[in-house]
Formats: sequence, structure tokens, C-alpha cells
Amino acid sequence: MSISVRDQAAVEAFLEMMAVERGAATNTIEAYRRDLDGAAEFLAGQGGLFNATSETIRAFLSDLAKQGFSESTRSRKLSALRQLFRFLYAEGQRADDPTGPVEGARKRRPLPKVMSEAEVDRLLDLAEQEAADPALAPPARVRAVRLRVLVELLYATGLRVSELVSLPKSLLTSRSRVIPVVGKGNKERMVPIGDAARAALDAYGAALAAAKVSMEGPWLFPADSESGHLSRQLFGRELKALAARASITPAKISPHVLRHAFASHLLQHGADLRAVQELLGHADISTTQIYTHVLEERLHKLVSEHHPLSRVGRD
Repeated sequence: MSISVRDQAAVEAFLEMMAVERGAATNTIEAYRRDLDGAAEFLAGQGGLFNATSETIRAFLSDLAKQGFSESTRSRKLSALRQLFRFLYAEGQRADDPTGPVEGARKRRPLPKVMSEAEVDRLLDLAEQEAADPALAPPARVRAVRLRVLVELLYATGLRVSELVSLPKSLLTSRSRVIPVVGKGNKERMVPIGDAARAALDAYGAALAAAKVSMEGPWLFPADSESGHLSRQLFGRELKALAARASITPAKISPHVLRHAFASHLLQHGADLRAVQELLGHADISTTQIYTHVLEERLHKLVSEHHPLSRVGRD
């Protein structure tokens, strides 16, 4: 059954609010659209999305469970519905919020996958070795040096992969110790980079010049794609292939895992949680708190090693 005009209008009004008032990114808007359209299709035969009741929403969630959708997916879809109906209630379009009595699946947030410092070192060392291979032809050298600078920058900055692949080409000539990054909601933050990442950028610029690669567009990593820059998917595949060559299980490696490694390793070496929040571009400290297990381990080690009551054989 097709989605009604009224339901379509409600979804579009909500998405417009998310984009204009909350600055939600395009990917976020499209994710909400998919979840809400899916709910609207199911509810079309039960009075529609706009007129949904707590009972019809529970029926929708039950249907998702029967189809084998995970608890996290069902929770995400329920969250989208909650936000839609809170918007309709705030706008006076509905007199109630039917999602209020509906309970969602409550799951503990899983700890992020993290690479060890030794694994990151192996990955970076191999990327540097491959980029320095004198037998590489210019186009192959560009690809190898590009992969090296991508990995160096990702681990040095903790950027989201979407932020990484869309960096501006002005970084090649800038000598600044920080780089401007436009994150979620078009919010800009400044992220410092170290000497290794800067050296990788310089080597990348030299490889581009040697291969006479055109840099007419605005991107640091230009590509023949719809966006005009390297895609997240291609970088993810190249990263997994590099991990395999470094004898690291590819399944445990992704751009997001390297971002987690950046945050975890900073905390292990004494960084403040608030500082890591700023570097990662998290709007809310609660998002960064998935790393508190690292702080707990560090504090336990500190007490074990330095508190007098922890010493064995004390007088």
C-alpha cells in the first residue's frame, strides 16, 4: 500500500526541521527518511503514520523482530519515530505522542573495537615502506603514498572517514600545525597534526607533482566519483588490504577502528576526556564516554602501582 500524502508531508516537514534548525548532515537526513518511510509503508494499512497509535507502533516493531532485524536496528527505527512524533506534538499537529508508552530494547553500548599501539605501528610502517618502493611507476606511487597519508592523518587526528576523504587540497601548501575540519552539522573544529602526518602530506604532494596529476578541484584526494573525491568505501577496502599485508586480521580493521584507536591511545597516555571530545568532534560528552573503560584501566593501574596500600609486603 502506498504512503499517503499526509504522511509524506509530515516526514518532509520533520526532515526540513532537522536540516535547517538542527543542522543535521545529509547522510543523517537520508537515514531518517529510510526509517520513517519504512514505518509509513507498514502503517499505511493500519491508519497511516500520522495517525499511528501506540498499538500500531508496537505492531510495526513486532513485525521488524519477526523479519530478523536486530535490537539495535529496531531501537534506531523507534528513535526516529519518537523524534517525528515529538516534532508533530510540538508543532500542534498532534495532541499526543503515541511513542511515549512504547518501550524500546535496552542494550548496553558495546565497547569499541580498538587496535593496539603495536598493530598501528605495523600498519604505519608498512604503508611507509610500500610508498617508498623505488620500483613503483608514478601512478602506483601516487596510490601508495595516498594510502600512507590517509592512514597517517586518520591516526594522527581521529577524523571521521567522511571528514578525511573530503579534506581540502589547501593542506598541501599550508604549514599550519592545525587543520580546519567541517564535521557533522557543518560545524568546524581545528585539529592538530604532528610531524609524521605533515611529512606524509609533503611526500604526497611530491608524488602528485611527479605523476603530473591534475589538482583542479578543491579536494586533497581527487577521484572520478560523484563527489569528486575518494570514496569512503574505496579507502575502507584499501585499508583492509593493507592490514592483511601487515598480518593483521582485516575483519578487525576499518577507518572507524583507527578513529577509536586515536581516542583510546590518547586517553591511555593521559589525555583528558573533554579534550578528546573536542578532537573527535562529539557534540555531547556522553558519546565520548564509551572510552571511560580506558580511563578506568588507567586509574586502576595508577592506584595499583603508586598507592602505599597496594604494595605487597608493606610494614
